[in-house]
Amino acid sequence: MNNQNLLIYESQILYEILIELSDHLNFKVVNISKKELNNSNFAEYGDHLILSLKEQLDTSNQILSLQYPIKFSKLLEQINLHFLRQKFSKQSKINIGRYLININSREIILDKLKLKLTEKEINTILYLNNSNKPASVNELQDKVWGYQSQLETHTVETHIHRLRKKIKEKFKDDQLILSTKNGYKIA
Repeated sequence: MNNQNLLIYESQILYEILIELSDHLNFKVVNISKKELNNSNFAEYGDHLILSLKEQLDTSNQILSLQYPIKFSKLLEQINLHFLRQKFSKQSKINIGRYLININSREIILDKLKLKLTEKEINTILYLNNSNKPASVNELQDKVWGYQSQLETHTVETHIHRLRKKIKEKFKDDQLILSTKNGYKIA
């Protein structure tokens, strides 16, 4: 079982049904009352969805638009789809220093400013961010571009130059990607 929690709001019967089947579910089932819902900051529930049969709540984590009556298999399918979407969305956003990279939309974001990037630019930033040491041109050619290191090319330098220029123009920042004597690194 993972750390996903389905919070059943004000529906004891549904909670009891799901608890009986909990050995076969890939999420934890939690019963939550109106008082608990109002007093919760939800951090204790980790990744969570709220299922309410009675009312629409003021939360983005609520499962909506279920048509009743509903087959139990369809209900489980919708719950699992919501968890998958939540996980996909969470994994697509990566913090790099002051910036947020959205892999799905291929954007780098600082406050309310957004800059579209190419897939290679995203991959370059992510590779540099995940590297423990400055990455050499040959390493970037091999790991990001898939070129053999024996090739004589200025592809890496050209791409990084253009990427730094884009970032400087949009965010007034020329310190995100730094050059060192051993290669490039994220500040």
